[in-house]
Amino acid sequence: MTDRGIRAVIEAIHSSPTQIVLYLSGGASQIVGWLLSVPGASNTVLEVVVPYSRMSLIQLLGKVPSQFTNRQMAEEMALMAYNRALKLSRPGSPVLGVGFTGSLATSYAKHGDHRFHIATRTADRLLMSSVTLCKGLRNREQEDTISSQVLLKMLANASKISATFSPGLTESEVPEECEKHFDEDQELEQLIRGDICFKIYTFSNDIHSSTTERKIILPGSFNPLHEGHVKLLEVATSICGDGHPCFELSAINADKPPLTVSQIKERVKQFEKFGKSVIISNQPYFYKKAEVFPGSAFVIGADTMARLIDTKYYGGDYERMFEVLSGCKRTGCIFLVGGRNVDGVFKVLEDFDIPEELKDIFISIPAESFRLDISSTEIRRRELKL
Repeated sequence: MTDRGIRAVIEAIHSSPTQIVLYLSGGASQIVGWLLSVPGASNTVLEVVVPYSRMSLIQLLGKVPSQFTNRQMAEEMALMAYNRALKLSRPGSPVLGVGFTGSLATSYAKHGDHRFHIATRTADRLLMSSVTLCKGLRNREQEDTISSQVLLKMLANASKISATFSPGLTESEVPEECEKHFDEDQELEQLIRGDICFKIYTFSNDIHSSTTERKIILPGSFNPLHEGHVKLLEVATSICGDGHPCFELSAINADKPPLTVSQIKERVKQFEKFGKSVIISNQPYFYKKAEVFPGSAFVIGADTMARLIDTKYYGGDYERMFEVLSGCKRTGCIFLVGGRNVDGVFKVLEDFDIPEELKDIFISIPAESFRLDISSTEIRRRELKL
């Protein structure tokens, strides 16, 4: 890399809080070397995926696209990269998903245009840019350099960084750009539909105080959130050690209709009042939560523990139960189990018969460290009586 302007932009990106996942197909390969060769890349780059062959791209998308190089393809790749960045990022960090698809000069003469499409997706914005290059003006390496430079300017734009260098496009090679903005309601609607996997509300400085990427997550419906929830997460965090403590509310319930946008926002207000951060997800099942939050520590009660290992919830199939929990283990997730009343009897982790191969993913929260028999259901019942 010889251009000082390019290096300065990359240094600024690495100094920003933005964390990035890039999906690149058909070009812009030099951006990878540029990003990784400048110190600080580990602050920024979460993952780079290069689905270069058609079969690789088909497997990534889960379908055969009508075209491999167009705006829609770049947009879909950017959304997938954004979701991947959410899963890999530190809670509360702004994330960026990048999709690039190109058809550049190669070893044979192409009948169609030499072109590329780039999409960048953040929480509140999708930016698209398409460039048709002058055919025959540059060789493959030069076209790759141009596409990498245009992509770098878009990374800077999405990271709110000024980029003054020029990509070297000719007057006729004007990028065609379009932009979409999303407000909070639209983002939550996308979440409920399953377009994005979660949204995080950071109401606590605690979430930024750790250097680890592990999330310590207390899932629940929080209807209402109470002091018992807060205390349980505090105790679990002290047992687990370093990590980002946060609550998790699923907008999708296995047995009830999905929460509405207004219901989600109303429950979120509780966490703002307590000064605690909350993740809004769309996964009611733990094996899916484990995929969305790999490497996390889930904080659960003994009542939830009972359901996790009860074959009744797996169609009576022990092998299915074992397979599901083994899948959770493979994601690097663990479970911290607090004592709770189960069918009128107070139980702790040690009261359950857990398959030997799975015992290491469960950690007990001692009753002397935490015990609270009140539940959100009981609180609602009391309020109805008043």
